[in-house]
Amino acid sequence: MTYDTVVKTIGYKFSNKNLLELAFTHSSYANEQKKLNSNERLEFLGDSVLSLVVTEFIYKKLPEIDEGNLSKLRALLVCETNLSKKSARLELGNQLKLSHGEESSGGRKRTSILADTFEALIGAIYLDGGLDCARKFIMTFVLNDFDEIYNSDALDYKSRLQEFAQKKGYEITYEVIKETGPDHDKTFYMQAVMNESLVGKGMGKTKKEAEQNAAKEALDKFQTI
Repeated sequence: MTYDTVVKTIGYKFSNKNLLELAFTHSSYANEQKKLNSNERLEFLGDSVLSLVVTEFIYKKLPEIDEGNLSKLRALLVCETNLSKKSARLELGNQLKLSHGEESSGGRKRTSILADTFEALIGAIYLDGGLDCARKFIMTFVLNDFDEIYNSDALDYKSRLQEFAQKKGYEITYEVIKETGPDHDKTFYMQAVMNESLVGKGMGKTKKEAEQNAAKEALDKFQTI
């Protein structure tokens, strides 16, 4: 592992270089070399630090979003798939210490290992420099594309429309236009009303689905204005 390469890549200089080395020591290597320590404990710590920083960030940034959707958004930001992509972009896999078996089986590119290494690195930065340093790293390499993830279909359309309405000081309500079909196979038609103005219509096999589609139509309209 080249220390200077890591420092240049992540933009953080460790006071305790042993923590950096530990962050890149996979359990397979530790076991093969008869070492006692791997990066698993740092990963455990880093996972909690990451969750705290991301939770605080979205809590403050999105005051109108309810707990359920905050949880969905956090899960997308800290999930294994997203973290492994971040890790790959930083080429952290190149710095890993792996056993011969793990190396030959493609461990450097394995999604789970890359994500775990990313969390271990956060844990190492936290122990070495404190929460502010860890937060800076997370803001730079995890939350840097927050808007892109948030503006995807990650959150339900009703929550996004509700946030839009509240920022404008408007009220948003949903009304049933009609219901068709037998009781066991109904189709619902809903409309979204903002400040007494119709902004979207939608249909679905449940009222919730129809409301989501009405909210989506409204959001699509506002995005084209």
